[in-house]
Amino acid sequence: MSLAREVLEACKSRGLMVATAESCTGGMVAAALTDIAGSSAVVERGFVTYTNAAKREMLGVNEATLEAYGAVSEPVAREMAAGALSQSHAQIAVSITGIAGPGGSEHKPEGRVCFALAMTGAPVTAETVEFGALGRAQVRQAARDHALGLLLRAAQSQP
Repeated sequence: MSLAREVLEACKSRGLMVATAESCTGGMVAAALTDIAGSSAVVERGFVTYTNAAKREMLGVNEATLEAYGAVSEPVAREMAAGALSQSHAQIAVSITGIAGPGGSEHKPEGRVCFALAMTGAPVTAETVEFGALGRAQVRQAARDHALGLLLRAAQSQP
């Protein structure tokens, strides 16, 4: 069974709706979920916020957070996930912001992706994964799959 299908089944069985807030993946998590028939029972909405302006306007990410930490950071990922939750009717939201490549810098290398998970009634959690310079497509796919894994574990932890 695909990871996306597992997410849908876990969320559906617990009555959870999902929102996504994606930057470097450009909607790949939402696409993976909505590729499956019946996903409308679980997928509430997805935000593709590629620019800082989109992050601010659509998700309420604070300009001060973007200036202090940069778009590829756990604080921004947290605000993205919290914003996706507050701007939707979902009970669970995942966010992704990263450097898919090519390129990057000494301080923010290619393959660094920050994730956050927001759930109704729980603190927002965040983590950074260093996928390395796998190439743009591979970093994006790895980030998509990691985010789906976060959603699955979160849904499975719910009663």
